[in-house]
Amino acid sequence: MVTDRTNPRSSVRTAVVWDVVRSALETIKREAADTRSGPSVAGTVPLDIVDVGGGTGGFAVALARLGHRVTVIDPSPDALAALERRAAEAGVSDAVRAAQGDLATVFDVLEPECADAVLCHGVLEFVDDPAEGCRTARGLLRPGGIASVLAANRTAVVLARALGGHVAEALAALHDPSGRFGVHDPVPRRFGEQALRDLVTQAGLSVRAVHGVRIFADLVPAAAADAPAGSGPAANVTDLLALEAAASALPEFRAMATQLHVLAGLDEA
Repeated sequence: MVTDRTNPRSSVRTAVVWDVVRSALETIKREAADTRSGPSVAGTVPLDIVDVGGGTGGFAVALARLGHRVTVIDPSPDALAALERRAAEAGVSDAVRAAQGDLATVFDVLEPECADAVLCHGVLEFVDDPAEGCRTARGLLRPGGIASVLAANRTAVVLARALGGHVAEALAALHDPSGRFGVHDPVPRRFGEQALRDLVTQAGLSVRAVHGVRIFADLVPAAAADAPAGSGPAANVTDLLALEAAASALPEFRAMATQLHVLAGLDEA
């Protein structure tokens, strides 16, 4: 198996989200090809994508390589510099724009309804107001667009702390409204599935799918989870990718996933 380290599909930690997002973008692209005129890239209709908190471009560069235009909004100048280097190495600098900011300042950089898709991965845990963050993501979307929301799962941290022998912290996380295990917890808040669904729907988006992410990847030995498909014990990594994909949509398994992924859409008027 040939491994592409720049493709999120090659990592068990990102493969499920990548597959869901790419499939949704293909659907939008087919619909856009029927209705939109203008230049195309590699025979496809380029979509406009905003990746809020996209950091060094793990998703953005891969999406640009598919022919899309991606704007990455991130507060870290170091991360954005790394993004620009990664985009240059991949030959997609013209399709990737880096802008310093966050959900609270995104409209200082972008116009409303500028995007066919918004990625909001690992952001809602840290913003001051997650509900306002979801409304901002909705405001970036054109009708018919999609939002990909990835956030920490509050029930998973209870299991993780207990398995690590930190039973008191597991109990604290179980009872804490924000799913925090203590004052030294680096994550300000985590979400249950229903809470995350509610945030998305109350922002005016329609939930299309929910998946568990990193169900098993954080339970197996680190070497197996971190190795890309096709390297190291290839069969083990390949099987782990398949296991994550197969279990991701099953409620009984996604309840213990480290992260929850919601794919939502802004319905046409």
